[in-house]
Amino acid sequence: MGRPNTAVRAAITQRRTEAVDLRVAGVDWLTIGRELAADPAVNSKGRAYPQGYGIDRYKRGLEPPSDRRLVELACKDVSTALAERASALSQSTDELRRLMLERLERLFRPMYQQAIRNGDYWATDRAVRIIERECRLLGLDQPARTELSGVDGAPLQVMNGGLGELERLIGLAGSPLADGTKG
Repeated sequence: MGRPNTAVRAAITQRRTEAVDLRVAGVDWLTIGRELAADPAVNSKGRAYPQGYGIDRYKRGLEPPSDRRLVELACKDVSTALAERASALSQSTDELRRLMLERLERLFRPMYQQAIRNGDYWATDRAVRIIERECRLLGLDQPARTELSGVDGAPLQVMNGGLGELERLIGLAGSPLADGTKG
């Protein structure tokens, strides 16, 4: 079969884009499958969609894909297109992150030099803020540790409860008993 040529790849990309647009508009999977089908007999617009679903079968004069197969193909197209978009976005984000790091590094050097050579407090403050921004950008800062405890620092008691227990606790939230003291 081989790799499709540029025109075929462009037509497939266009089909996937249309599939995503239709799905975003709330169109059901079968309608998408029929609208993007290659065979005019099942195509909802009565036309041969270029590089549409079932194109190989259509070219060979075989039966068009079943409704189930059209749904599968539409789902696959949307999933593939969204995955490609996510990948492109991730690559763009990585490139932008590298660019921002380079900018911060260029700003950091002169501030660091002034802070070290001259003892300049303003430059020291700027250098520290640039370092903090780099750490956030790279995800180097660890989240603050949070610990939950019960009354007077005792271990938190966890119990299984149903909907009734949840409703009882919600009802207590506005009562004087909510602070844990007894009436």
